[in-house]
Amino acid sequence: MVSTIRVPKTKRARREVLKHAPKLVETGKKTLILHGTKTSAVLNSVLSDIYHLKRDNAVKYTKKNDNIRPFESGGESSLEFFSLKTDCSLIVYGSHSKKRPNNLILGRTYDHHIYDLVEVGVENYKSMESYVYDKKLAPKLGSKPFFAFIGEHFESSEELKHLKEVLLDLFRGEIIENLNLAGVDRIYVCTAISPTTVYMMHCALRLKRSGTSIPRMELVEVGPSMDLVVRRHRLPVESLKKEAMKTAEHAKKMKNVTKDPVQGKLGKVYMPDQQVGKLTLSNDIKGLKRERREAKKNKEQSKKQKVNPE
Repeated sequence: MVSTIRVPKTKRARREVLKHAPKLVETGKKTLILHGTKTSAVLNSVLSDIYHLKRDNAVKYTKKNDNIRPFESGGESSLEFFSLKTDCSLIVYGSHSKKRPNNLILGRTYDHHIYDLVEVGVENYKSMESYVYDKKLAPKLGSKPFFAFIGEHFESSEELKHLKEVLLDLFRGEIIENLNLAGVDRIYVCTAISPTTVYMMHCALRLKRSGTSIPRMELVEVGPSMDLVVRRHRLPVESLKKEAMKTAEHAKKMKNVTKDPVQGKLGKVYMPDQQVGKLTLSNDIKGLKRERREAKKNKEQSKKQKVNPE
């Protein structure tokens, strides 16, 4: 069997290939927001608020989906299809039933396959519209948030450990190296009330004078806020986790090698001092052999001339 590799011929096709190529540093992940067969008014407001917080990097579908059951065998195929279609690696799926009211499923994908899932129930919910505050304090679109995880259960409970990872992936945005403190205008405060319950609230940061170079921060709650009760969670398969955790190998730095925009790759080679006087010359040198052959030939010619004088 011979496998063929298709090389993109147009510039547009090459741009698409580079867009989906693996990178050393991940960019901001897109979030897909979906509705289940049945949703409540509370859950609709929750999904709308999440979309509002991530509207710069999110896709929301309002059509109801009947055949999505992520925790059942084969029920995740529709989620993987929507993930591939929208190029989203984070999934927020809301559904409502008598057995699981106000149910919210947070999931991550790798290579458009379900990586892990966390199912939580939403309780004591307050929407963003219910808070009254100075609108000048409203967080700006695309700003970087702080995260505060309070409580020992985030270290001892496996469910909350997993929920913490998913929440960080969902709301943190792009990974950056340098941060301007003036551009940080929001914080997510997550408090572990019990081994399965987290109180989450979203606050704006107000910077005030403190008499030092570091300003004093005040929190102004801007919503939403809710209790997240972990119901079910599914950890990634070990083989898929190992594949997803692979990192690109950094090229080894070569000594004494530089790159020039004109001459290209340049290198320095260090050679020891050559002591020519101590070199031993043998009789097998090609140059000497040639001289001996020429001397022998001249000697034979001189003998012939002596034997056959004119």
